[in-house]
Amino acid sequence: MYNSKIIGLGYFVPDNVVTNDDLSKLMDTNDEWIQERTGIKERRHVIKGEDTTSTMGVKAAKIAIERAGIDKDEIDFIVFATLSPDYYFPGPGVQVQRDLDIKTVGAIDIRNQCSGFVYGISLADQYIKSGMYKNVLVIGSELHSGGLDMTTRGRGVSVIFGDGAGAVVLTREEDNSKGILSTHLHSEGAHAEELSLIAPGMGKRWVLDILKDNDPNDESYFPHMNGQFVFKNAVVRFSEVIMEGLKANNLEVTDIDMLIPHQANLRISQFIQSKFKLRDDQVYNNIMKYGNTTAASIPIALTEAWEQGKIKEGDLVVLAAFGSGFTWGSAIIRW
Repeated sequence: MYNSKIIGLGYFVPDNVVTNDDLSKLMDTNDEWIQERTGIKERRHVIKGEDTTSTMGVKAAKIAIERAGIDKDEIDFIVFATLSPDYYFPGPGVQVQRDLDIKTVGAIDIRNQCSGFVYGISLADQYIKSGMYKNVLVIGSELHSGGLDMTTRGRGVSVIFGDGAGAVVLTREEDNSKGILSTHLHSEGAHAEELSLIAPGMGKRWVLDILKDNDPNDESYFPHMNGQFVFKNAVVRFSEVIMEGLKANNLEVTDIDMLIPHQANLRISQFIQSKFKLRDDQVYNNIMKYGNTTAASIPIALTEAWEQGKIKEGDLVVLAAFGSGFTWGSAIIRW
């Protein structure tokens, strides 16, 4: 049985920087309020018409494939994680296959929101371990800005999110002491509505219902988040799933060289860092400049950390995420 290892990384974020002061012109908020609660100073928003979730994913993927040193037609399978696809259907995985002009390989979309990239890595890892595929492209991409309530009514959610994409290429590794050592996935659907976007959906409010009611006060098609409840669950599940991964590989917290947490809230990352007694150089955060990019946050942060030389061969890298669903997971990687 093979292991899988990451051989190429890339990310893309829009050029358009939106600061907290910029948001204060649209809603009743301010830089101090946002930074105190989230740690975010700015984020990137797509300028309408310039990019979509799929095109950002393509741009990140091109960089990852080039750095992997392989031809695009050596990609055997595409995994695309997002909550913000260009279309209700089809999903963006097939758009990537088309826009990269890759041969007719399989493409799958993952709708696990903030933990989507970790789920995608786990799926790719299993395909490679089984010998079914050799090279798998995994993308996390989000375009939040076009679907946020940019008024005072929506400020509790809208100030948090940003746009961007990250991608990695995984390939076979015959040395089982290297690469992805294990992945660990969980869900607790009892709390699904605590962080959700209800409409349009077949369950409660479909497009025809929205059009029929034409209610300007209908908030069902804007994101809803029970912030305190999500925070309390996140810090518990982050800790649990990191420890689960370490124990599965007979490792200790002291073995961690780099923790890349999903960039949901800087306060969550700081809580985990403090609990595990990790130094600043053992945890990589970039939410301050990008906000929460959901499925894109881990691959963007992972790529930046690698580009800056913070991840070296032989390092133990831990990825961990928690988000809507509730879903959460971790990946333990020997670089």
